[in-house]
Amino acid sequence: MARTLIAGVGMIPFAKPGQSADWDVMAEQAIRLALTDAGVGYEQIQQAYAGYVYADSTAGQSALYRVGCTGIPIVNVNNNCSTGSSALFLARQMIEAGAADCVLAFGFEQMLPGALGAVFTDRKRTLDPHLTVQEQILGKDDTSPLVAQQFGGAGLDYQQRYGAPDDVFGMISVKARRHAANNPMALFRDPISLEEVMGSKHLYGPLTRYQACPPTCGAAAAVLVSPAFAARHGLNATVAILGQSMTTDYAETFTGRSMMSVVGYEMTREAARSVYEQANVGPDDIQAVELHDCFTANELISYEGLGLCEEGGAERYIRDGGNTYGGRHVVNPSGGLLSKGHPLGATGLAQCYELTQQLRGTADRRQVEGMTHALQHNLGLGGACVVTLYGRA
Repeated sequence: MARTLIAGVGMIPFAKPGQSADWDVMAEQAIRLALTDAGVGYEQIQQAYAGYVYADSTAGQSALYRVGCTGIPIVNVNNNCSTGSSALFLARQMIEAGAADCVLAFGFEQMLPGALGAVFTDRKRTLDPHLTVQEQILGKDDTSPLVAQQFGGAGLDYQQRYGAPDDVFGMISVKARRHAANNPMALFRDPISLEEVMGSKHLYGPLTRYQACPPTCGAAAAVLVSPAFAARHGLNATVAILGQSMTTDYAETFTGRSMMSVVGYEMTREAARSVYEQANVGPDDIQAVELHDCFTANELISYEGLGLCEEGGAERYIRDGGNTYGGRHVVNPSGGLLSKGHPLGATGLAQCYELTQQLRGTADRRQVEGMTHALQHNLGLGGACVVTLYGRA
């Protein structure tokens, strides 16, 4: 199978709800940036995968038609918060299977203010199996946002196992803002103190308001090609996907009586294990990581799920600065979902954008030294987790 190369990436600055262009305009902007970055014309794209959560059927076509109408297959993808990486996963499979040589993956989202909620209230909830287990473990709570209960509950679960104090979770938000200060694409770039984080409105468990990612609007895109296509067209595609895995829920999600399992810890662990095995590398070979920090609790448990530190070692990893510049890994150099923002369909492709820049050495003031390998982790409840390993082509 041909190794997949990242020929081009594009991303627009993320914005608060009500302050962005329409979803199709944002998507068009990101796609055109990716095509320009790749040095290919839209007529060379053979397939496209469009990721979004809050838009109607065939929204991918509506967005892509703004760029051109060439009759290519366009597939719309919705995997909750891992939607962007799911589109990337499908595009990569087409390249490696030899079904196409030049494929576009893009994602976009136009969100509303406030916590995520149900769109369809006249039918059974998609997450009913997960919510049933959640209520068995945590009880019913109508006073806190549902998603904050899920990830705050995972934080409580971790604390019960390993005893990490609340302020350790808050330190992740401080780090995220510090990294985002160097990212012009990020939504929140002003520094924040640990006192401000811990003093913000309490959500659930160890979580406060400044430990939750904001609803965001934005778009990102990537052009994937085969080595033969890159050589044939003289493309400067220097970043490759060395390994990639998508997992869905395991039995432990519903039988383990653990909120860490409910929010996908096993999905993360097994996807990472598969990727390391595919690429024959380990966590110590990685310099930069973009992981799914929708809440600080998820970043903390994902350190261990991805093998960045040993189980029960997240507190020491954070306090020693293992997750930032000068440490073992630079986690979320972009500022992550906490500071860059989380437009659901675009998030996975925004992570791809960041890590491609890091491996090219073009990340400006947030550049990580000595880049050879980068890891991406994108999680969606319901569920799907995509872990991708990048390296030099």
